[in-house]
Amino acid sequence: MRVFLFIILFTRLLNASVDLGVDRFFSERFDAALENKRVGIITNQTGVDKELRSTIDLFVEHAHHYSVVALFSPEHGLKGDAYAWEKVEGGRGPHGILVHSLMGDTRRPTEEMLNGIDVLIYDIQDIGIRSYTYATTLFYAMEEAAKRGIQMIVLDRPNPMGGILVDGPMLENKWRSFIGYINVPYCHGMTIGELALFFNAEYEIKCKLQVIPMKGWQRSMTFKDTGLTWVPTSPHIPEPDTPIYNASTGLLGELGLVNIGIGYTLPFKVVGAPWIDAEKFAETLNAQKLMGVRFLPFHYRPFFGSQRGKDCQGVKIVVTNFETYRPLMIQYLILGVLKTLYPKQFEEALSKITPIQKELFCKASGNAVMLDWIEKEKYIAWKLIQYQHNEKEIYLVKRKSYLLY
Repeated sequence: MRVFLFIILFTRLLNASVDLGVDRFFSERFDAALENKRVGIITNQTGVDKELRSTIDLFVEHAHHYSVVALFSPEHGLKGDAYAWEKVEGGRGPHGILVHSLMGDTRRPTEEMLNGIDVLIYDIQDIGIRSYTYATTLFYAMEEAAKRGIQMIVLDRPNPMGGILVDGPMLENKWRSFIGYINVPYCHGMTIGELALFFNAEYEIKCKLQVIPMKGWQRSMTFKDTGLTWVPTSPHIPEPDTPIYNASTGLLGELGLVNIGIGYTLPFKVVGAPWIDAEKFAETLNAQKLMGVRFLPFHYRPFFGSQRGKDCQGVKIVVTNFETYRPLMIQYLILGVLKTLYPKQFEEALSKITPIQKELFCKASGNAVMLDWIEKEKYIAWKLIQYQHNEKEIYLVKRKSYLLY
């Protein structure tokens, strides 16, 4: 019996094997098109092939007929150790190659940075959320490359939440920013390559774009289904399931009303504060009987950040079915329950939100309507959940033209 189960498990792992864009780029000799080209690579610590070999090392190793002349690092730096919004300096990277920081004095590749470059390669693992800045770095690079006739090649990677989940509000043009640059839902359900195709066509960028698709990836796959090893994309995205929890509490974290596990061992997976009653909070949330989730009463003490050193109570979010789970619905339900159970503490926390926090929340949400409801409406959960339903249906039709899988 054990042998039989092992065979089933082993077969599933084989079937789930995915070749990344970077794997195919060299194994299928796409690199032949780089003949006599000067290449720049936009990447970070997540740029590895399925055997965990560095994308930078691979390009240098194969550079017999082209030259790698520059590296470009996004938010969190080339090694991924810088915190959110932390300024990162350039310098010299692996193999002595010049590194340009796109989270320093500029977030766009400048004329000087791009001087002499013929091709820009992009290979970074995204998390499938509009407000995560790696995608914006790609879009900025595409715009700058298009102005100068530089070719861009995107080596595609999985959306860790899969390619089916579409959830959350769209982006109003007024709130377009580094943490939200294109009008797609908060959870858009596309890979980074598909997003590049969408951006190039829908925004008429006219970039000379080539996407190298994966092989073996299916839209129903979460990252765990791929057979690939997760490399933390930033300090607070340590595990392959963290992105879906980020989508469940990240906007809540922008407001700073409660702690969402930042500064504890479970970033984005818990919601707590000293004034919450864990058992009552969990009971009220579970009473809503939402599909795919349970809320576990949880007690913890953050060791840095919001509520540092304070005894917090709240819930640990437990996803029981990724196919039916809707992260933004969970986020808005939590907001609504907090406001209903703890109106005094909720209002007090809201009163302490700075103008900068409000602006960041609106940029991340993609609108100002939701913040207005949170501040003024008594019952907010279902208003937030139902917002822009029709707009998302239109998006689902539009995105079909750009799906590679």
